[in-house]
Amino acid sequence: MTDAPTDPFLPPDPAAAREHRAYAALFRIAERHAATPEQRARGTHPAVIAPHEAVRIVAFLLSGAAFPEDGEPAVDRADITAALSLVPRARGEMDDLEAGLLTMARGRGLTWQEIAFGLGLGTPQAARQRYARLAGRTTGGTDAGE
Repeated sequence: MTDAPTDPFLPPDPAAAREHRAYAALFRIAERHAATPEQRARGTHPAVIAPHEAVRIVAFLLSGAAFPEDGEPAVDRADITAALSLVPRARGEMDDLEAGLLTMARGRGLTWQEIAFGLGLGTPQAARQRYARLAGRTTGGTDAGE
């Protein structure tokens, strides 16, 4: 993360501002809604791994960000292929989540301008267009309201 410029006559850096908001968003949600292991676990199934989790595990093991436990087999070509096979499903689940979140945001009274800001988009129209694209390709394509 880069620091904001100290010179008040320099224009703000939009990429740095988005990066700062992303960090602040993670911190806020973690502090308010995921402070305990129980709170963090409520978004996961206790016995079945989700597609995004499987992809992440394989990617972390391959990259060295995580290490296999004793007795755990090394990631092989079939594991990589399996993870790649799950990417479209994980992306689809994220699209469903985003479309649902946009619908709920509109239902809670957020304006398209507020939504555009949250998504890092420049205009309310861009946010509406994004929602329309998501709604057209997801299973829960409901009306987010105009």
